Amino acid sequence: MHIHPISALSDNYIWLLEQEGRVIIVDPGESEGVLAYIKLKNLIPEAIILTHKHDDHIGGVLDIVNRYPETPVYGPIETGHLATTVLKEGDSIELFNQTFDVIKTAGHTEEHISYLTTDVLFCGDALFSAGCGRVFTGDYQAQYDALQKLNKLADSVVIYPAHEYTETNLRFAKTQEGGNSAIDQALEETIQLRQEHKPTLPTTMAKERTINLFLQAENLESFIRLRQARDQF
Repeated sequence: MHIHPISALSDNYIWLLEQEGRVIIVDPGESEGVLAYIKLKNLIPEAIILTHKHDDHIGGVLDIVNRYPETPVYGPIETGHLATTVLKEGDSIELFNQTFDVIKTAGHTEEHISYLTTDVLFCGDALFSAGCGRVFTGDYQAQYDALQKLNKLADSVVIYPAHEYTETNLRFAKTQEGGNSAIDQALEETIQLRQEHKPTLPTTMAKERTINLFLQAENLESFIRLRQARDQF
């Protein structure tokens, strides 16, 4: 299985999973780049999977489905107006002969979910490299709990978030832990990649455990302080 990013909007990534001429589309916030790539590669959509309801993650669904009407759409109940199958925590789906397990990762939205298959995680806006999503629900406990779930995953898990926020997240982390050599090194590598117009993603759980202060938060109060400081950064 090959995983390819489509850059979308200002800083989104739409992840495409390709296998034997078919493609799974993750969080298509717009359709143009996806449809162009599918046509170029002569692919057939296997499925669309959605993590949450925000427009920059679902805005391209209808165009893709109109072009490929047999495409199933999977997502949480908050995407029920688009999803042909609604998923919740504990569910799983079979795609490309692999099992995608559903993890509820709420906080950013009320019903946000992530998908774990083997050692690959598609986590939408629940977790970023060196960061996490804004808590638009105001439910900091839910977002903290979501990160605790993800923090139990193996170091080998490769993480595919939906936004290119890595540099800003690392610059914020330096304001909190100025002497952290792992953060310094990650920022240097990130700046180089961005200068070369390359994605900083995917990342890994092993790496995030060394640079992601939100995963390292020891309790809810620490997490809230960090998240609110990041909101103002």
